[in-house]
Amino acid sequence: MIRYSFIGLILLLAACAPGGKDVAGRAVPIDEQLPPMRVFKSVPAAPPIRSNAEIARDFLDLTFQLESGRKVPFLTRFEGQISVRVTGRPAPPSLMPDLKSLLERLRSEADIPIQLTSARDANITVEIISRAQLQRTVPNAACFVVPRVNSWSGYRSKRRSVTVDWASLTKRERIAIFIPADTSPQEIRDCLHEEIAQGLGPLNDLYRLPDSVFNDDNFHTVLTGFDMLILRAYYDRDLRNGMTQEQVARALPAILNRLNPAGRARGIASAPATPRSWINAIESALSPGRSPASRLSSARRALSIAERNGWNDNRLAFSHFILGRLQMGSANTASVNSFRRADDAYGASTTTRLQQAHVGVNLAAFALRLGDGETAVRLADRHIPAVRQSENAALLATFLMMKAEGLDLQNKPDQAREIRLESLGWARYGFGSDRDVRGRLNDIASLTKASKQDTGL
Repeated sequence: MIRYSFIGLILLLAACAPGGKDVAGRAVPIDEQLPPMRVFKSVPAAPPIRSNAEIARDFLDLTFQLESGRKVPFLTRFEGQISVRVTGRPAPPSLMPDLKSLLERLRSEADIPIQLTSARDANITVEIISRAQLQRTVPNAACFVVPRVNSWSGYRSKRRSVTVDWASLTKRERIAIFIPADTSPQEIRDCLHEEIAQGLGPLNDLYRLPDSVFNDDNFHTVLTGFDMLILRAYYDRDLRNGMTQEQVARALPAILNRLNPAGRARGIASAPATPRSWINAIESALSPGRSPASRLSSARRALSIAERNGWNDNRLAFSHFILGRLQMGSANTASVNSFRRADDAYGASTTTRLQQAHVGVNLAAFALRLGDGETAVRLADRHIPAVRQSENAALLATFLMMKAEGLDLQNKPDQAREIRLESLGWARYGFGSDRDVRGRLNDIASLTKASKQDTGL
């Protein structure tokens, strides 16, 4: 399975920034040392708040189908103690603490027996390679996982064979995860969460899921309570390798009622299946290799499909969100309107607060371009709690930088400097290099230099 770099925060604001000379020097002099990196303290995720009947349907759709739509004939998983090793290029110092934290969560929240090892015959090999190596093979990928190999060279020699076909497995014994070294600590952590989770369990992603990393919208980047429940069920004693979808379907109600008793009493609110036409339109809209006009046309087609199907869920909101992104810089009034519609749609559910924050960061950018510091601060304060809870340091740093700019616009320089300095510690985790941190600071500071006429609002 592949994690794609579809929704990069760097890209979200690119069309808003007017460019020009470095304007962040007033905030953090170029020769001033950045503060230490900040990291989140990992905590158990809150349990899902949906019915077990709905979760069972999600489990089956995640397990017995690949992202391409191909059917998976049997449930497959590891048996017994699972071992994980890290090889390859030197990785940032944050990798091992993040990996250990993830494995501890998998043991405690999903009841999966998984441990680090240095043995060459580990069940899961995490190999650190260069981004250039990875993207020469899988363009636009952030990272990916494949079965039956334990090295990059092994994958390269078998990449076009049935050996690395997930649908051909009858059980899981060995997988490899490939992650680039030259990326941010947060991106590495996100890859660890998503790829280890899919290497252990479900192989599919579903756009309809509002609270899961098993969703190609990439909003959730660390394993949620829903994800942990899915993995716990995946490794339950009443399931085994080789079970068919029908056999798993019969066993799931009792398993979920035992693991998630609160889900028994909740009503069924299953979202309709997502048609391939909408998925294709979204993927085309997100494809960097297509022309801007083609991407915009695809985004409008996705929105039309969502509206025609009468959706009122996160897929309708995501359609508006993508359209808003693609209109930035060329049709800013339309872009703001699309973001506002996405904000309304995401705001209708308590399970999509993080998605709503991704909308809010774009609305805050437009507010700064208008010189509206009060709105920028209000939006930051509104969304920061959900962002902290989701452990998204890049988004948190961006909101804090925006809040600092908003405070400067309100003539509150001391408060602005305090918030800006806090943002830099999170930015070092979220964006990585000092150059990227300062670049993000410059981009956001430059938003306040744009005139009202420049926005087209």
